Amino acid sequence: MGSQGTLQVKLVKSLIGSTKPQLATAQALGLRKIGDVTVQPDNAATKGKIRVLAHLLEVTEGGAE
Repeated sequence: MGSQGTLQVKLVKSLIGSTKPQLATAQALGLRKIGDVTVQPDNAATKGKIRVLAHLLEVTEGGAE
């Protein structure tokens, strides 16, 4: 296990009506439709992406390892 943890990111609200940058960020996180879950590294870049979509996501620490 590395020095960084992981974050489990789940899309809980629809991307309909989102701006182009928000859609691009969702795609970068691997989220396409409601219920999609991805495990991302816990770093500054990921936290910035999460901040852009915070109102649409559910985030938990330590995803499936």
